[in-house]
Amino acid sequence: MRLLSFGEPPTGSVRFIVAAQCEMGEARTLGQDSSRVSPYVWPVIDELIRQIEARHGELEASMSDPEVIGDRERYAEVGREYRQLSDAHELAAEYLRLDDDLEGAREMLDEDGEDSELKKVVAEAPGRLEELAEEIRMAMVERDPNDDRNVIVEVRAGTGGDEAALFAGDLYKMLTRYAEHRGFSTESLSSSPADVGGFKEATFAIKGDGAYSVFKYEGGTHRVQRVPKTESQGRIHTSTATVAVLPEAEEVELQLNANDIDMDTYRSSGPGGQSVNTTDSAVRLTHKPTGIVVSMQDEKSQLQNRDKAMRVLRARILEHQLAEQHAKEASERKAQVGSGQRAEKIRTYNFPQDRITDHRVKVTANNIERVLGGELEEFTEALSAEEKRLRLEDQTRG
Repeated sequence: MRLLSFGEPPTGSVRFIVAAQCEMGEARTLGQDSSRVSPYVWPVIDELIRQIEARHGELEASMSDPEVIGDRERYAEVGREYRQLSDAHELAAEYLRLDDDLEGAREMLDEDGEDSELKKVVAEAPGRLEELAEEIRMAMVERDPNDDRNVIVEVRAGTGGDEAALFAGDLYKMLTRYAEHRGFSTESLSSSPADVGGFKEATFAIKGDGAYSVFKYEGGTHRVQRVPKTESQGRIHTSTATVAVLPEAEEVELQLNANDIDMDTYRSSGPGGQSVNTTDSAVRLTHKPTGIVVSMQDEKSQLQNRDKAMRVLRARILEHQLAEQHAKEASERKAQVGSGQRAEKIRTYNFPQDRITDHRVKVTANNIERVLGGELEEFTEALSAEEKRLRLEDQTRG
């Protein structure tokens, strides 16, 4: 069995490296005596907790180290890892306290076997220790390396004509409101409004620590079933809109060769082809090695449009690279809850029955207006738990 391991990359940063691969099938099984935890638990969980405590102490020391404080990038990495480890550290502290309480209760019962409170501790503590052991293991599952990134979200109307555009507008509002609820900031990058309302497509950024860890589960095809406002017969129509969630790549980590990019400029235009700009401020970038094309025309300045287009282009290229990596590594691919591919129908919004169903984790919720108002926590938590479960299975097999 391979236990948790921490390390420091060659760059000198203190990025958190976790490989929690513990064969604890037997360890999660209680023996005949329910007052005692299976002996397999102790060496495994004790070692895991020892490493958590040691690493937590190292990070606390680093955060007060003048050399680390003076290096802004390194200090940010240490702080990020410290926050990531905090949940596991709190669980470990609770485990140690309860373990001490259990040991003390057993010793006192040996002297006075009639104390009802001590008997209650001995009866209930082992079960809670088992739960804590599992929670600690789940907290230490290796995270998606992109989880801390900002994201670029692209919402596009799919099948369904005008109704699809209206639904794309609903999804745009839902995701931006959810971002606000979670304390993230949003930035509109480009949009193409539809004549009836909503969007043909809209691109925006969500910024904040851990944005990708929250919004990556929204990537895919969203389906709506409802009676359109233009439907005179009251018939229910099914329409779709697609969401692509791209981890944003920093310029310093994804260097693009200028010779690989063709840039075309043209005049921006509004609805109906009406000219809204008399200069060639709109920009179209084509990345020749991948064939990825990004257009941007919302800003009046060509330079501003180019900068925004480059951000989206870098994000799409990073997504392309990740997709190639996942295609080569089956285990990595399985560790994702939903690939984010546009063809994957991930969720259905059924208005007549006031029901939303996420098809990946079979979670159903009511009150569509509440969900479209940005209350997506129930789905995010279920999908995050499923991703951790799959990653833990994959690591254990490894």
